Amino acid sequence: MSPGTPFVPRAAWARFGEALRDLTTSSPSRFAILVFASLVLIFTGLLSLPIASADRSVTPLSDALFTAMSTICVTGLTTVDMATHWSPFGHAVVFVGVNIGGMGALTLASLLGLIVSRKLGLRAKLIAAGDTNPLRSHGGPVHESQTVRLGEVGQLLRTVALSTVIIEGAVAVLLVPSILMAGYDWPDALWMAPQYAAMSFTNTGFTLNVGGLEPFQHDYFFLSVIMLSVFLGSIGFPVIYVLSKQLFTPRRWNLHVKLTLVTTAVLFFAGAVAFVALEYLNPGTLGHRDAWDTTFQSLFLSAMTRSGGFSVVDISELHGSSMVVGSMLMFVGGGSASTAGGIKVTTLAVLALGVWSEAKGRTSVEAFGRRIPSDVQRVAVAVVAWGATIVALATIVIAQITQAPIAMVLFDVISGFATVGLSTGLTAELPDSAAYVLAVTIFMGRVGTVTLAAAVAATSSRQLYSLPVERPIVG
Repeated sequence: MSPGTPFVPRAAWARFGEALRDLTTSSPSRFAILVFASLVLIFTGLLSLPIASADRSVTPLSDALFTAMSTICVTGLTTVDMATHWSPFGHAVVFVGVNIGGMGALTLASLLGLIVSRKLGLRAKLIAAGDTNPLRSHGGPVHESQTVRLGEVGQLLRTVALSTVIIEGAVAVLLVPSILMAGYDWPDALWMAPQYAAMSFTNTGFTLNVGGLEPFQHDYFFLSVIMLSVFLGSIGFPVIYVLSKQLFTPRRWNLHVKLTLVTTAVLFFAGAVAFVALEYLNPGTLGHRDAWDTTFQSLFLSAMTRSGGFSVVDISELHGSSMVVGSMLMFVGGGSASTAGGIKVTTLAVLALGVWSEAKGRTSVEAFGRRIPSDVQRVAVAVVAWGATIVALATIVIAQITQAPIAMVLFDVISGFATVGLSTGLTAELPDSAAYVLAVTIFMGRVGTVTLAAAVAATSSRQLYSLPVERPIVG
């Protein structure tokens, strides 16, 4: 720029806007990571304010960052006492953050654009599609039969907004009587009910009242409403969208909906049976309860280890075998494009169907009268490989830093990666260095292994040739 040339900020903003538009369309995955990282930084700043803490002191950076990461990534793990450390302003920040993180940053951005402009352009549809279907995040072609079609993205966004408001509102109304019967007054009940509704539907698991679920551990209605809210949040917005249109015509449900619901139900009851079998003699968890209470609490624990994050029993008192079962359930998580984390139930279903087809000697993987293409199977394998690698590396690093028992480290790491929120008590005692490692693990788990892989490979060029085939020995 010559000395006589005036600086034009408008031109710089135009270039920045053009670069941002190119990023959103060419690589929604990288844009998603950028948005999530920006939100984490913003909420870290808000939680670092003196007004956010109960004693009006500045929260240490490690605690503010970890809480912000756990909030935006709807995880529920915490390094501070959520009930006593934060002020009402801090609790309000957490409440807003979990709703933003639960809906998905890109979905929220698209919703705001839809509200402002009253229409959804192609760029906004591509952004939202990348949030509601991770397989779109690479920016390449996606078969429209795979999930919600691009032309239906606007309807899906409205479903996301309406389902969040309606479900959380209904859950809050249902919880108020139980909170009142637990001894709280009306102001506390009207403050706690929306919080529990948001924490359950977004599958976060924060308890912002002193004592957490202890006052409600024998209130089966309260716990059942929490379970239902967690279930609705974990099945995924595309499933809610289909059910809202075809609830009473299951024959018309697409394969994704069927696999999600069937696998979710199987894991829910299988997990409950496993916890009953392994914990019914453990006096620290279920051994002192009667048969009905043991059965119900096992169902509740199975639902919460999938992604809910709430707990009535002391997780640190679980047998090692039960911790392994819980870790497996957490690693799987909930449905795709949901508020839950993990590798997702459809990933497990595709892998299980692939193993079954191989055992039967079939050349294709089939379910409910449909054939699952090989590219979906490859993505399922990649998701599990990425997830297992992230968990293994984080476990090794945190175990080396803390020298804590490996079972406790592994449980909390998987809980962080799968954005569950259950803890053996280790997370609250982590040194700053280990807390940062776990925060990164939480971020990777929430952004998604498919999105991370797509972001890394977004600039890879298409291979225009194929090499000779040779088959190595496997197995």
